[in-house]
Amino acid sequence: MKIAARMPAGIAGDLWGGIAAMLVALPSAIAFGVTIYAAVGGTYAAYGAMAGILGATALGLIAPALGGTPRLITAPCAPAAAVLSAYAIEQVRAGTPAESVLFLLVAVGLLAGLLQIAYGAVGLGRLIKYMPYPVVSGYLSGVGLIILASQLPKLLGTPKDLKLWQAFAAPADWAWQGVAVGLVTMAAMLVAPRLTKRVPAAILALAAGMATYVTLAAFDPALRSLAGNRLVIGPLGGGGGFMEAFSGRLNAFGATGLEQVAALLVPALTLSVLLSIDTLKTCVVLDALTRTRHDSNRELIGQGMGNLVAGLVGGIPGAGTMGATLVNLSSGGASRLSGIIEGGAALVAFLVLGGLIAWVPVGALAAILIVIGARMIDRHSFALLKSRHTVVDFAVIIAVVATALFVGLIPASGVGIVLAIFLFVREQVGTSILRRKLYGNQTFSKHVRSNEEMEVLVRNGDQAVIFELQGSLFFGTTAQLYTLLEPELKTRRFIVLDMRRVQTVDVTAAHLLDQVRDMLAERGAFLVYANLPRELPSGRDLQSYIDNLGLAPYKSAARVFDDIDDAKAWIEGRLLREADLAPDDPAPLEIGDIDMLRGRKDETIAELNAITTRIDFKAGERIFARGDPGDELYIVRRGTVRLVFPLGDKTSRHLASCGRGALFGEMAFLDGAPRSADAIAETDVELFCLSRRTFDGFAEHHRKAAAGFFEGLASVLTARLRYTTAEVAADRF
Repeated sequence: MKIAARMPAGIAGDLWGGIAAMLVALPSAIAFGVTIYAAVGGTYAAYGAMAGILGATALGLIAPALGGTPRLITAPCAPAAAVLSAYAIEQVRAGTPAESVLFLLVAVGLLAGLLQIAYGAVGLGRLIKYMPYPVVSGYLSGVGLIILASQLPKLLGTPKDLKLWQAFAAPADWAWQGVAVGLVTMAAMLVAPRLTKRVPAAILALAAGMATYVTLAAFDPALRSLAGNRLVIGPLGGGGGFMEAFSGRLNAFGATGLEQVAALLVPALTLSVLLSIDTLKTCVVLDALTRTRHDSNRELIGQGMGNLVAGLVGGIPGAGTMGATLVNLSSGGASRLSGIIEGGAALVAFLVLGGLIAWVPVGALAAILIVIGARMIDRHSFALLKSRHTVVDFAVIIAVVATALFVGLIPASGVGIVLAIFLFVREQVGTSILRRKLYGNQTFSKHVRSNEEMEVLVRNGDQAVIFELQGSLFFGTTAQLYTLLEPELKTRRFIVLDMRRVQTVDVTAAHLLDQVRDMLAERGAFLVYANLPRELPSGRDLQSYIDNLGLAPYKSAARVFDDIDDAKAWIEGRLLREADLAPDDPAPLEIGDIDMLRGRKDETIAELNAITTRIDFKAGERIFARGDPGDELYIVRRGTVRLVFPLGDKTSRHLASCGRGALFGEMAFLDGAPRSADAIAETDVELFCLSRRTFDGFAEHHRKAAAGFFEGLASVLTARLRYTTAEVAADRF
């Protein structure tokens, strides 16, 4: 305590955190090593214990120093044990010599480390952690079940060659002492967290198992000897020493066939991905607990270097482990130093307690792994059965688990990824790409039209149909897209595609749009694109993509507009010109031609003309701004005025465009309140201007004419409101 008190707070926390993490990681590392090497043969279990210790040491010293994620503890883990033990069993069944199998195990770890370094170097760190949940869940559950199946025979103390069902079918081969040690260890593993948080459960469980073994050995002399005792690990490294044996299997490289070396790639690839996912998943949890952000790519490089060094010294590979990391965090670990201390403490523990490790009961290690394996099984996945929408996801988990159990862990990862891709495509195909569909006589542009013009648009507007699309336009939704367009291809002159909510367009969908454009061109119709996103979620510029594919060449049957309102206005302009209501160069409007004054007496028109002024503005000039005082009513004599609502961040929202004959400023004219929007000359404009003060003076002497004026104004505003109401009713989404 005095030494800790003299240390800086951070270093003291790292010291205790690293030691506590070692107490959690080391027993599991030994158990994982025994599991892997026992698959080669019973005599190699002691080599496995040594490999677990060396793996914990190398990973603890190297990965934190190079990875850079504070508090992360890297140690041998269950996925490594499952993949390597399955690979060892496969090689033994194929008749590969034991020394060659040992070399191949080391080579798989080395290659997995190199692959992790490559992942980090090319920036795959951010991608690996997005592995689909059903795949990860199914794989971890499969690994947990494999661990249970491999450890139960060891718990029963049966001979090494017996499989699970054979072990259960031969109770005569059970060693009741091993069963007793395992059951006590398992009970301690489950009960310890409820009794204390200060000492890791794995340490208490291992201590309980060893105490049980010592108690039984007091009554059975056979348990007090290492020779021929299959209930304990035995001398580390065997009779000739571990390094001598390791050198021997390196010399066995010459006896290893090229086919076997080439076959390393698949298990190494699987192992590297699993170790990377396990590490990055732990890093994500650590970020959430400490409000930090890890560097995924740097961490993968550090993990790869750690696994590379672990392989070079004969240790087993590993990953950032959740349990040891959380113990490190809760014990005061605050930096990468805590991880390095964990690795050094593992080496010190081996040097000091090496002789004691030989007496560790195999049943105790099996019990610890059984509890770990059971916890890896994702029991929460059964909740996916509660909804018909997630039953298929549960089926993916079951498929991955079944493949892992009956085929192998390596094919299971491939099956899971393929099924996850299938689910994604299925989800995209099942999602409607149509947000809404409207015709040109149900929705209009923001150009203010006269009553006569609106009548034409209502009558002929159904020549245009507007599809607001959403989601992904790709090979899976191409049939759905054509089904939407097909009923309109032979009857509509304008097919408008509003693309603002489209997330991606692939070449298959682009080819279909190319065909649609050609079909419309044959009868003089148009395919109109609007709101093409400049940047899709993928980073692609959709407008450039459309241009590059040649879907909208200049002067073709396709048109591209930045905004859906521009597309509507273009279509309306064509319809109005066909009805002789929109000449290319219209003459300036006169007072008597205004909608609300048509039919008035000549003398009334003359008197109103006398109190009305004419004002000119150049394109881009501001006529009035939002908040300005004013009581003038404006009527466009020639040109176009744009009404916008300023948003305060140097942007604005387009409210309306007023062309020849349209009026604006009527709200201030009626109630005298400040202007509610900005009015800007879109082109050079000529305006009629009538102030309310001047008009009130006119009304005192011409009450009937003034009443008629207000009646006409009300008629114009009412018509606008009716069309707006009809448009809102049609827009039901």
